[in-house]
Amino acid sequence: MIYLDWNATTPLAEEVVRAMTAALSEAWGNPSSVHRAGRDARAKVEDARAAIGQALGFDPRDVVLTGGGTESNNLALVSMVGPRGTLVTSRLEHPSITRVADALEAAGVAVHWTTPAPDGRIDPQAVDALLRDAAPGPRLVTVTAVNHETGVVQPVAELAEVAHRHGAVLHVDAVQALGKIEPDFFEAADLISIAAHKLRGPKGIGALAVRPRFKLRPVLRGGAQEKGVRPGTVDPVAAVGFGVAVSRAGGGPGRYRSVAALRDRLEAALVLRGALRNGEAARAPHVANVSFSAWRGPELAAALDLEGVCISSGSACSAGTAEPSPVITAMLGEARATSAIRLSLGDTSDEREVLDVIAAFDRVLTRGA
Repeated sequence: MIYLDWNATTPLAEEVVRAMTAALSEAWGNPSSVHRAGRDARAKVEDARAAIGQALGFDPRDVVLTGGGTESNNLALVSMVGPRGTLVTSRLEHPSITRVADALEAAGVAVHWTTPAPDGRIDPQAVDALLRDAAPGPRLVTVTAVNHETGVVQPVAELAEVAHRHGAVLHVDAVQALGKIEPDFFEAADLISIAAHKLRGPKGIGALAVRPRFKLRPVLRGGAQEKGVRPGTVDPVAAVGFGVAVSRAGGGPGRYRSVAALRDRLEAALVLRGALRNGEAARAPHVANVSFSAWRGPELAAALDLEGVCISSGSACSAGTAEPSPVITAMLGEARATSAIRLSLGDTSDEREVLDVIAAFDRVLTRGA
């Protein structure tokens, strides 16, 4: 099996597995308990929180552990936009943003959808115009630093300048960015969402970092964990894996720079075979999104799966739906989206895999749709 769907999830790194295996016998207690077993577990959780804060440039006290990137995005949007607030976003964002925005809009919140350019980039001037015309009240701009389907890198620093000039808050979904691009790229954000399983860590745990001047409103009700913002028992074993994965991600941008050459070679080969590239703006080094007009994306992905190659036809969180990718639709239209596929490489991808994938495409494309 050749795995080129790292944007969906990543395999656990060996050092993460080792740390979590040890934690299973060392940190099994409830971290909210005051006895020794609880204190031992709590120490592991706080070590992970410190690693996350360091990676993102936040005080550890301003890091809330969540169930993953989806919960972090929900928590950010619900907290920062009240009933008389304004949200500025786009259809390029992850479903955990766009569907929350749809729900907020249905509840009466003013949601302004900025139209992306065909190259997959958000125009800061368009966001500026939307904020200039927005009604008074809380204002939030939310953007995905590295798009989950195309890998396009958004102009976060420019968007931060625009947002802050209008007194707005900037939330950045960095789930696909941390470990792939330098973290100072999104340092101007007021809130940042990340998820462990995109960093070769475990599933089921994420974080939302928030500047101390902002107050979060819980989306769940229950106990007083995470300062009452996120009730529920934190899994110390998952936290250990998260902390190791985040620390490891510090060297990720260097590792992923070498992946860019592999991605470019694979993409060039597919273009020679008739593919159209989706996303012409600057991208993270590991993602290619292309369309073969004679194929439906899910059918091509299924055909390649039979050849032992794992890719996707869109976001894993949208899998199983009959609708084409909303991201590619927003950029280039429904026809292009219907035939789109995503190939995302990882830090263990190598030249032999790329050559084998190209050969698999040749076999599938020769047979025809």
